[in-house]
Amino acid sequence: MKTPKAIHELIAQYTPQEVHYYSDPGTGLRALIVIHSTTLGPATGGTRFYPYATWEAALEDALKLAQAMSYKCALAELPFGGGKGVILGDPKREKTPQLLQAYARIVHQFNGRFTTGEEMGIDPEDLKVMMRETQFIAGARGVTPDISPVTAQGVFYGLKACFQTVFGNSSLHGRTIAVQGAGKVGYHLIKLLTAEGARIFVSDIDRRALERVQSEFGVRIVEPPDAIYALECDAFAPCAIGGIINDTTLPLLNCKIVAGSANNQLKEPRHGDRLHEFGILYAPDYVINAGGLIAAVQDLIGGSLERAFQETEKIYGRLLKIFEIARRERIAPHRVADRIAEERLRKRPYE
Repeated sequence: MKTPKAIHELIAQYTPQEVHYYSDPGTGLRALIVIHSTTLGPATGGTRFYPYATWEAALEDALKLAQAMSYKCALAELPFGGGKGVILGDPKREKTPQLLQAYARIVHQFNGRFTTGEEMGIDPEDLKVMMRETQFIAGARGVTPDISPVTAQGVFYGLKACFQTVFGNSSLHGRTIAVQGAGKVGYHLIKLLTAEGARIFVSDIDRRALERVQSEFGVRIVEPPDAIYALECDAFAPCAIGGIINDTTLPLLNCKIVAGSANNQLKEPRHGDRLHEFGILYAPDYVINAGGLIAAVQDLIGGSLERAFQETEKIYGRLLKIFEIARRERIAPHRVADRIAEERLRKRPYE
Protein backbone atom coordinates (compact mmCIF):
# COMPACT_ATOMS: atom_id res chain seq x y z
CA MET A 1 0.00 0.00 0.00
CA LYS A 2 1.29 3.44 -0.89
CA THR A 3 2.01 5.93 1.86
CA PRO A 4 -0.07 9.13 2.07
CA LYS A 5 2.94 11.02 0.69
CA ALA A 6 3.22 8.64 -2.28
CA ILE A 7 -0.50 8.99 -3.00
CA HIS A 8 -0.20 12.77 -2.85
CA GLU A 9 2.73 12.65 -5.28
CA LEU A 10 0.76 10.37 -7.60
CA ILE A 11 -2.16 12.77 -7.68
CA ALA A 12 0.12 15.76 -8.19
CA GLN A 13 1.69 14.06 -11.22
CA TYR A 14 -1.60 14.36 -13.16
CA THR A 15 -2.65 17.81 -11.83
CA PRO A 16 -6.39 17.07 -11.47
CA GLN A 17 -8.80 19.73 -10.26
CA GLU A 18 -10.70 17.32 -8.03
CA VAL A 19 -10.47 13.74 -6.75
CA HIS A 20 -13.46 12.15 -4.97
CA TYR A 21 -13.74 8.74 -3.30
CA TYR A 22 -17.10 7.19 -2.38
CA SER A 23 -18.18 4.14 -0.44
CA ASP A 24 -21.72 2.83 0.06
CA PRO A 25 -21.80 -0.21 2.39
CA GLY A 26 -25.45 -0.85 1.60
CA THR A 27 -24.77 -1.67 -2.06
CA GLY A 28 -21.06 -2.47 -1.85
CA LEU A 29 -20.21 0.51 -4.05
CA ARG A 30 -16.62 1.72 -4.00
CA ALA A 31 -15.98 4.42 -6.58
CA LEU A 32 -13.70 7.25 -7.61
CA ILE A 33 -14.55 10.30 -9.68
CA VAL A 34 -11.69 12.44 -10.97
CA ILE A 35 -12.22 15.81 -12.62
CA HIS A 36 -9.03 16.66 -14.43
CA SER A 37 -9.99 19.92 -16.13
CA THR A 38 -12.96 22.20 -16.74
CA THR A 39 -10.96 24.68 -18.81
CA LEU A 40 -12.91 24.04 -22.00
CA GLY A 41 -16.23 23.10 -20.40
CA PRO A 42 -17.81 20.75 -17.85
CA ALA A 43 -15.96 17.48 -17.34
CA THR A 44 -17.07 14.36 -19.15
CA GLY A 45 -15.78 10.80 -19.26
CA GLY A 46 -17.07 7.25 -19.12
CA THR A 47 -17.20 5.11 -16.01
CA ARG A 48 -15.02 1.99 -15.87
CA PHE A 49 -16.17 -0.98 -13.72
CA TYR A 50 -13.09 -3.12 -13.15
CA PRO A 51 -11.64 -5.52 -10.52
CA TYR A 52 -8.59 -3.47 -9.61
CA ALA A 53 -6.04 -5.26 -7.45
CA THR A 54 -5.74 -2.25 -5.12
CA TRP A 55 -7.38 1.08 -4.43
CA GLU A 56 -4.15 2.78 -5.51
CA ALA A 57 -4.26 1.02 -8.88
CA ALA A 58 -7.82 2.27 -9.38
CA LEU A 59 -6.76 5.80 -8.45
CA GLU A 60 -3.85 5.80 -10.89
CA ASP A 61 -6.07 4.51 -13.70
CA ALA A 62 -8.71 7.14 -12.98
CA LEU A 63 -6.10 9.91 -12.96
CA LYS A 64 -4.58 8.77 -16.27
CA LEU A 65 -7.96 8.34 -17.93
CA ALA A 66 -9.27 11.71 -16.73
CA GLN A 67 -6.20 13.48 -18.08
CA ALA A 68 -6.57 11.63 -21.38
CA MET A 69 -10.19 12.78 -21.56
CA SER A 70 -9.09 16.41 -21.19
CA TYR A 71 -6.61 15.95 -24.01
CA LYS A 72 -9.17 14.06 -26.10
CA CYS A 73 -11.74 16.84 -25.78
CA ALA A 74 -9.10 19.45 -26.59
CA LEU A 75 -7.89 17.67 -29.73
CA ALA A 76 -11.45 16.94 -30.88
CA GLU A 77 -12.31 20.63 -30.36
CA LEU A 78 -15.24 19.81 -28.05
CA PRO A 79 -16.69 22.21 -25.44
CA PHE A 80 -15.97 19.82 -22.57
CA GLY A 81 -13.21 19.04 -20.10
CA GLY A 82 -11.91 15.72 -18.89
CA GLY A 83 -13.15 13.51 -16.09
CA LYS A 84 -13.42 9.84 -15.29
CA GLY A 85 -15.32 7.53 -13.01
CA VAL A 86 -14.16 4.12 -11.85
CA ILE A 87 -16.06 1.55 -9.84
CA LEU A 88 -13.90 -0.97 -8.01
CA GLY A 89 -15.13 -4.53 -8.37
CA ASP A 90 -15.88 -7.40 -10.72
CA PRO A 91 -18.83 -6.37 -12.91
CA LYS A 92 -19.67 -10.03 -13.59
CA ARG A 93 -20.22 -10.71 -9.88
CA GLU A 94 -20.81 -7.39 -8.12
CA LYS A 95 -22.78 -5.23 -10.55
CA THR A 96 -26.38 -4.76 -9.40
CA PRO A 97 -29.10 -2.23 -10.26
CA GLN A 98 -28.90 -0.93 -6.70
CA LEU A 99 -25.15 -0.32 -6.95
CA LEU A 100 -25.50 1.42 -10.33
CA GLN A 101 -28.27 3.64 -9.00
CA ALA A 102 -26.20 4.54 -5.95
CA TYR A 103 -23.38 5.56 -8.26
CA ALA A 104 -25.75 7.54 -10.47
CA ARG A 105 -26.96 9.51 -7.45
CA ILE A 106 -23.35 10.53 -6.82
CA VAL A 107 -22.99 11.68 -10.44
CA HIS A 108 -26.20 13.69 -10.04
CA GLN A 109 -24.71 15.62 -7.11
CA PHE A 110 -22.23 17.24 -9.49
CA ASN A 111 -25.19 18.93 -11.20
CA GLY A 112 -23.68 18.72 -14.67
CA ARG A 113 -20.06 19.53 -13.79
CA PHE A 114 -19.38 15.84 -14.49
CA THR A 115 -21.26 13.70 -16.98
CA THR A 116 -20.51 10.08 -17.69
CA GLY A 117 -21.32 7.17 -19.99
CA GLU A 118 -20.34 3.65 -20.98
CA GLU A 119 -16.83 2.24 -20.67
CA MET A 120 -15.23 -1.08 -19.79
CA GLY A 121 -17.68 -2.99 -17.58
CA ILE A 122 -20.54 -0.55 -18.23
CA ASP A 123 -22.90 -1.18 -21.15
CA PRO A 124 -25.94 0.63 -22.59
CA GLU A 125 -28.33 -1.40 -20.40
CA ASP A 126 -26.46 -0.23 -17.31
CA LEU A 127 -26.85 3.37 -18.47
CA LYS A 128 -30.62 2.91 -18.62
CA VAL A 129 -30.55 1.89 -14.96
CA MET A 130 -28.43 4.89 -14.06
CA MET A 131 -30.75 7.24 -15.95
CA ARG A 132 -33.44 6.55 -13.37
CA GLU A 133 -31.39 8.67 -10.95
CA THR A 134 -29.79 11.34 -13.13
CA GLN A 135 -29.98 12.97 -16.54
CA PHE A 136 -26.22 13.60 -16.60
CA ILE A 137 -25.57 10.47 -18.61
CA ALA A 138 -24.39 10.35 -22.22
CA GLY A 139 -27.10 8.34 -23.94
CA ALA A 140 -29.98 9.80 -21.97
CA ARG A 141 -31.32 11.57 -25.08
CA GLY A 142 -31.07 8.50 -27.29
CA VAL A 143 -28.74 9.76 -30.05
CA THR A 144 -27.11 6.34 -30.08
CA PRO A 145 -27.70 3.31 -27.86
CA ASP A 146 -24.12 2.15 -28.44
CA ILE A 147 -21.09 4.36 -29.09
CA SER A 148 -18.88 1.43 -30.14
CA PRO A 149 -19.60 1.69 -33.89
CA VAL A 150 -18.68 5.38 -33.84
CA THR A 151 -15.45 4.69 -31.97
CA ALA A 152 -14.61 1.97 -34.47
CA GLN A 153 -15.33 4.31 -37.38
CA GLY A 154 -12.86 6.82 -35.95
CA VAL A 155 -10.17 4.16 -35.61
CA PHE A 156 -10.88 3.12 -39.20
CA TYR A 157 -10.27 6.67 -40.44
CA GLY A 158 -7.23 6.89 -38.20
CA LEU A 159 -5.74 3.74 -39.69
CA LYS A 160 -6.22 5.25 -43.15
CA ALA A 161 -4.28 8.34 -42.03
CA CYS A 162 -1.51 6.09 -40.72
CA PHE A 163 -1.28 4.14 -43.97
CA GLN A 164 -1.29 7.36 -45.98
CA THR A 165 1.63 8.61 -43.89
CA VAL A 166 3.70 5.41 -43.91
CA PHE A 167 2.92 3.97 -47.35
CA GLY A 168 1.66 6.99 -49.30
CA ASN A 169 -1.71 5.33 -49.86
CA SER A 170 -4.69 5.29 -47.47
CA SER A 171 -6.22 2.12 -48.92
CA LEU A 172 -6.43 -0.81 -46.50
CA HIS A 173 -7.20 -3.37 -49.22
CA GLY A 174 -4.81 -6.30 -48.95
CA ARG A 175 -3.10 -4.88 -45.87
CA THR A 176 -2.41 -7.13 -42.88
CA ILE A 177 -3.81 -5.80 -39.61
CA ALA A 178 -3.50 -7.50 -36.22
CA VAL A 179 -6.39 -6.59 -33.93
CA GLN A 180 -6.01 -7.19 -30.21
CA GLY A 181 -9.49 -7.48 -28.74
CA ALA A 182 -12.73 -8.56 -30.41
CA GLY A 183 -15.07 -6.89 -27.93
CA LYS A 184 -17.49 -4.06 -28.61
CA VAL A 185 -15.18 -1.72 -30.53
CA GLY A 186 -12.93 -4.47 -31.87
CA TYR A 187 -15.90 -6.26 -33.40
CA HIS A 188 -17.09 -3.18 -35.30
CA LEU A 189 -13.55 -2.31 -36.40
CA ILE A 190 -13.02 -5.84 -37.74
CA LYS A 191 -16.29 -5.52 -39.64
CA LEU A 192 -15.13 -2.28 -41.28
CA LEU A 193 -11.67 -3.61 -42.09
CA THR A 194 -13.04 -6.81 -43.59
CA ALA A 195 -15.37 -4.81 -45.83
CA GLU A 196 -12.32 -2.82 -46.97
CA GLY A 197 -10.53 -6.01 -48.00
CA ALA A 198 -7.89 -6.09 -45.28
CA ARG A 199 -6.37 -9.36 -44.00
CA ILE A 200 -7.26 -9.59 -40.32
CA PHE A 201 -5.60 -11.49 -37.48
CA VAL A 202 -7.31 -11.35 -34.07
CA SER A 203 -6.46 -12.24 -30.49
CA ASP A 204 -8.68 -12.14 -27.41
CA ILE A 205 -8.93 -13.95 -24.08
CA ASP A 206 -12.68 -14.32 -24.67
CA ARG A 207 -13.18 -17.45 -26.78
CA ARG A 208 -16.78 -16.57 -27.63
CA ALA A 209 -15.75 -13.19 -29.02
CA LEU A 210 -13.15 -14.89 -31.20
CA GLU A 211 -15.58 -17.47 -32.49
CA ARG A 212 -18.04 -14.73 -33.37
CA VAL A 213 -15.65 -12.72 -35.54
CA GLN A 214 -14.21 -15.85 -37.09
CA SER A 215 -17.67 -17.09 -38.02
CA GLU A 216 -18.92 -13.75 -39.36
CA PHE A 217 -15.80 -12.36 -41.02
CA GLY A 218 -13.43 -15.30 -41.57
CA VAL A 219 -10.58 -13.70 -39.62
CA ARG A 220 -7.54 -15.68 -38.54
CA ILE A 221 -7.21 -16.37 -34.83
CA VAL A 222 -3.87 -15.81 -33.08
CA GLU A 223 -3.08 -18.19 -30.22
CA PRO A 224 -1.89 -17.83 -27.57
CA PRO A 225 -3.21 -14.25 -27.29
CA ASP A 226 0.20 -12.75 -26.48
CA ALA A 227 1.55 -14.02 -29.82
CA ILE A 228 -0.23 -11.05 -31.44
CA TYR A 229 2.66 -8.74 -30.49
CA ALA A 230 5.27 -10.54 -32.59
CA LEU A 231 3.01 -11.21 -35.56
CA GLU A 232 4.40 -9.78 -38.79
CA CYS A 233 1.84 -7.25 -40.03
CA ASP A 234 1.42 -3.79 -41.47
CA ALA A 235 -0.46 -2.45 -38.45
CA PHE A 236 -1.14 -3.54 -34.89
CA ALA A 237 -4.50 -2.31 -33.53
CA PRO A 238 -4.82 -2.53 -29.72
CA CYS A 239 -8.53 -2.59 -28.89
CA ALA A 240 -8.56 -4.08 -25.40
CA ILE A 241 -6.76 -3.03 -22.22
CA GLY A 242 -4.23 -0.24 -21.76
CA GLY A 243 -0.54 -0.31 -20.96
CA ILE A 244 0.20 -2.90 -23.62
CA ILE A 245 3.09 -0.98 -25.21
CA ASN A 246 5.73 -1.52 -22.55
CA ASP A 247 9.26 -2.74 -21.94
CA THR A 248 8.25 -6.36 -22.49
CA THR A 249 6.08 -6.05 -25.59
CA LEU A 250 7.76 -3.22 -27.46
CA PRO A 251 10.83 -5.20 -28.64
CA LEU A 252 8.50 -7.91 -29.96
CA LEU A 253 6.52 -5.69 -32.32
CA ASN A 254 6.85 -6.56 -36.00
CA CYS A 255 4.73 -3.83 -37.57
CA LYS A 256 5.00 -0.37 -39.11
CA ILE A 257 1.97 1.15 -37.36
CA VAL A 258 0.36 1.00 -33.91
CA ALA A 259 -3.19 2.39 -34.04
CA GLY A 260 -6.18 1.18 -32.07
CA SER A 261 -9.05 2.06 -29.77
CA ALA A 262 -7.64 1.10 -26.36
CA ASN A 263 -7.11 3.87 -23.82
CA ASN A 264 -3.63 4.52 -22.40
CA GLN A 265 -1.87 2.16 -24.80
CA LEU A 266 1.55 3.43 -23.75
CA LYS A 267 2.60 2.14 -20.33
CA GLU A 268 4.67 5.31 -19.99
CA PRO A 269 5.24 8.25 -22.38
CA ARG A 270 8.81 7.06 -22.98
CA HIS A 271 7.41 3.99 -24.73
CA GLY A 272 5.97 6.28 -27.38
CA ASP A 273 9.45 7.73 -27.84
CA ARG A 274 10.82 4.22 -28.27
CA LEU A 275 8.23 3.41 -30.94
CA HIS A 276 9.39 6.53 -32.77
CA GLU A 277 13.02 5.42 -32.49
CA PHE A 278 12.08 2.00 -33.86
CA GLY A 279 10.44 3.62 -36.89
CA ILE A 280 6.92 2.56 -35.86
CA LEU A 281 4.21 5.19 -36.37
CA TYR A 282 2.00 5.56 -33.29
CA ALA A 283 -1.45 7.14 -33.50
CA PRO A 284 -2.00 8.84 -30.12
CA ASP A 285 -4.83 6.88 -28.55
CA TYR A 286 -6.91 9.80 -27.34
CA VAL A 287 -6.94 11.23 -30.88
CA ILE A 288 -7.77 8.08 -32.84
CA ASN A 289 -10.36 6.71 -30.38
CA ALA A 290 -12.32 9.96 -29.95
CA GLY A 291 -15.32 8.79 -31.98
CA GLY A 292 -17.15 7.44 -28.95
CA LEU A 293 -16.64 10.69 -27.08
CA ILE A 294 -17.87 12.65 -30.10
CA ALA A 295 -21.03 10.52 -30.17
CA ALA A 296 -21.55 10.96 -26.43
CA VAL A 297 -21.17 14.73 -26.72
CA GLN A 298 -23.67 14.84 -29.58
CA ASP A 299 -26.12 13.19 -27.21
CA LEU A 300 -25.36 15.68 -24.44
CA ILE A 301 -25.81 18.73 -26.69
CA GLY A 302 -28.89 17.45 -28.51
CA GLY A 303 -27.13 16.56 -31.76
CA SER A 304 -27.55 13.53 -33.98
CA LEU A 305 -25.87 10.25 -34.79
CA GLU A 306 -25.33 11.45 -38.36
CA ARG A 307 -23.45 14.50 -37.04
CA ALA A 308 -21.39 12.24 -34.78
CA PHE A 309 -20.21 10.20 -37.76
CA GLN A 310 -19.48 13.39 -39.74
CA GLU A 311 -17.39 14.83 -36.91
CA THR A 312 -15.58 11.52 -36.47
CA GLU A 313 -14.32 11.69 -40.07
CA LYS A 314 -12.17 14.65 -38.98
CA ILE A 315 -9.91 12.24 -37.06
CA TYR A 316 -8.25 11.47 -40.40
CA GLY A 317 -7.16 15.07 -40.93
CA ARG A 318 -6.19 15.64 -37.30
CA LEU A 319 -3.83 12.71 -37.36
CA LEU A 320 -2.30 13.74 -40.68
CA LYS A 321 -1.56 17.16 -39.17
CA ILE A 322 0.03 15.60 -36.07
CA PHE A 323 2.12 13.22 -38.17
CA GLU A 324 3.33 16.04 -40.39
CA ILE A 325 4.45 18.15 -37.41
CA ALA A 326 6.13 15.09 -35.88
CA ARG A 327 7.98 14.42 -39.14
CA ARG A 328 9.04 18.04 -39.52
CA GLU A 329 10.24 18.40 -35.93
CA ARG A 330 11.57 14.83 -35.70
CA ILE A 331 9.69 14.01 -32.52
CA ALA A 332 7.18 11.33 -31.59
CA PRO A 333 3.51 11.96 -32.54
CA HIS A 334 2.23 11.60 -28.96
CA ARG A 335 4.48 14.47 -27.91
CA VAL A 336 2.96 16.67 -30.62
CA ALA A 337 -0.59 15.71 -29.60
CA ASP A 338 0.14 16.40 -25.92
CA ARG A 339 1.57 19.81 -26.78
CA ILE A 340 -1.46 20.83 -28.84
CA ALA A 341 -3.83 19.67 -26.11
CA GLU A 342 -1.93 21.46 -23.36
CA GLU A 343 -1.88 24.70 -25.35
CA ARG A 344 -5.66 24.56 -25.71
CA LEU A 345 -6.09 23.78 -22.02
CA ARG A 346 -4.33 26.98 -21.02
CA LYS A 347 -7.38 29.02 -21.99
CA ARG A 348 -9.79 30.75 -19.59
CA PRO A 349 -11.49 28.22 -17.26
CA TYR A 350 -15.09 27.25 -17.85
CA GLU A 351 -17.63 28.92 -15.56
